[in-house]
Amino acid sequence: MNDRLNNMKKQYESVPIPEELDLVVKRAIKQRKNRRIKLQSLAGGAAASILLFAGVNTSPTFAAAISDIPVLGNLVKVITISEYTQKDDSSETNIKTPAITNLDNPQLEEALNSKYAEENKKLYESFRDEVEELEKKGKANMSLDSGYEIVTDTDRLLTLSRYVTTTAASAAETRTYDTIDKQKNIVITLPSLFKDDSYIQVISDQIKQQMRQQMQEDQDKIYWIESAEDDDVMTPFESISKDQNFYINADGKLVISFNEYDVAPGYMGVVEFVIPTEALSGILVSHEYIK
Repeated sequence: MNDRLNNMKKQYESVPIPEELDLVVKRAIKQRKNRRIKLQSLAGGAAASILLFAGVNTSPTFAAAISDIPVLGNLVKVITISEYTQKDDSSETNIKTPAITNLDNPQLEEALNSKYAEENKKLYESFRDEVEELEKKGKANMSLDSGYEIVTDTDRLLTLSRYVTTTAASAAETRTYDTIDKQKNIVITLPSLFKDDSYIQVISDQIKQQMRQQMQEDQDKIYWIESAEDDDVMTPFESISKDQNFYINADGKLVISFNEYDVAPGYMGVVEFVIPTEALSGILVSHEYIK
């Protein structure tokens, strides 16, 4: 247990975090390390794992409670290692940093958690720089909300989605995903699911078909594809990228995700397309993940 906490401490100390965020992380780890846990009638490693991070982030100033810790299969958990909030006359900030615990691969766990800390460090610094520039022009009125959600939680797979919503004159949301095989302790990438790059065209054609069908069935839905009326205004969608945002849902279906404004007007928000498995069967490496 102490080894896990020490590794976590080293992991976050290795990432240069702005002073405000760094204070929250270090305080959380110190408080947890000094807290005595009584296991009494609880038995086995499972009980110890459940209690391990029960006290992380107890600072009321930064709302750093983890009251809704999702407990995942194979004892893998996602916790909030820090939550930083700040509000003044020109900006409002809420940044929640996740950490994955209890993976059987400590190196992967450390790499992922360091990535999440580094992402939020850069996000915070970029936001503060932008606010400062707008303040010089007397126009600053921005907000930043960053957090995470567990999209898929099965005995085999965990998908962690991190979202960022920035609001100035209008709001814009972006999402990124990590899909982890909890048995093999690997991160699944989109190219790794397929025999070759042919998946790019196959998936893109499926998405265009779904876009057209949705627009035909619902006049309030608009996608920027070849037949859209505003193709002359926005670049029409032609193809997904090789490493397009994706996840695998609880039913074993491939879901392709686009950020706000990527393929549709902002009011459509983040849009997703479930790709029929029968359309992918001939190009999948296997049906180990996609059912």
